[in-house]
Amino acid sequence: MTLGLAASTLGLASARAQQQYPSKPIKLIVPYAAGGGTDTIARAVAQGIGEAIGQTMIVENNGAAGGNIATQQAAFAEKDGYTVLMANQGPMVVNPHLFKSMKVDTLKAFDPVTLLASAPLVVVVPKDSKFKTLQELIAFGRANTGKLNYGSAGNGSASHLATMLLERASGLNAIHIPYRGAGPAISDLISAKTDFMVTTFPSVLGQIQGGLLRALAETSKKRSPIAPEIPAVAELGWPDYEAGAWYGFVVPTGTPKPIIERLRAATLEALKSPLLMDRLAKDGATPIGNSPEEFGTMMANEHKRWGELIATAGLKHD
Repeated sequence: MTLGLAASTLGLASARAQQQYPSKPIKLIVPYAAGGGTDTIARAVAQGIGEAIGQTMIVENNGAAGGNIATQQAAFAEKDGYTVLMANQGPMVVNPHLFKSMKVDTLKAFDPVTLLASAPLVVVVPKDSKFKTLQELIAFGRANTGKLNYGSAGNGSASHLATMLLERASGLNAIHIPYRGAGPAISDLISAKTDFMVTTFPSVLGQIQGGLLRALAETSKKRSPIAPEIPAVAELGWPDYEAGAWYGFVVPTGTPKPIIERLRAATLEALKSPLLMDRLAKDGATPIGNSPEEFGTMMANEHKRWGELIATAGLKHD
């Protein structure tokens, strides 16, 4: 077989594979432990996409090394659309500024598919905490250096950086305890092993409604429609404060554009489902579904924003 004929045969096979996509289950890698906000959103969207695309989307969790291992695994996967990374703030735009050991340039290693959803964060304390308001928590932290501690989903996670922003805005002083994902951090908070946490609504809404945790404030500029009784940090004395979490899909760079478009189309279809929209709304998340170009620009801006914050705060590389 000549080289030209071989190349032509491979090209036809590739085109046929793209037309038949997906012909088998799709793996969705989530770079966090099960039970956290990212995992909750991932599973909700995966179910909707599975129904829309006609194939199962299997969720695989790996929160080791702040999500870096899972991110690297996804980056080096086959460029065939059968491995998708649940991309969010920590592994994609924060960890490159924190970890010397990062083996991939996340903005170059992945092609964006779409931004799925965004959600505000919420400041929560154990149900029996002596702090009834955010002002009380901050006043104690300012007056008692090193006496408060807080958990997060890991170094550089949305929960960590949002708390760091709150410290800078309010003068709060607390000791950071990083966990391997939001799930374990929330478990220790419920047990009052930590004093407070800033985390996503999806990861703690059930515990708030069930009385296991008390919400003091949420981090967007306005109150969330799913919990209008929870005041925004901005209205409690820190009007410039705002933080949130976002969730999107990316695939290894070089994945054929027709496959990216097929995956994106199925994702947009799933996001328009009344059942999924209601599910996301109950979790405090707003569905988005933008273009790959828009999502790529947003990640580049986020990469710059958090990189500057990390450098200013003097966070150390692991």
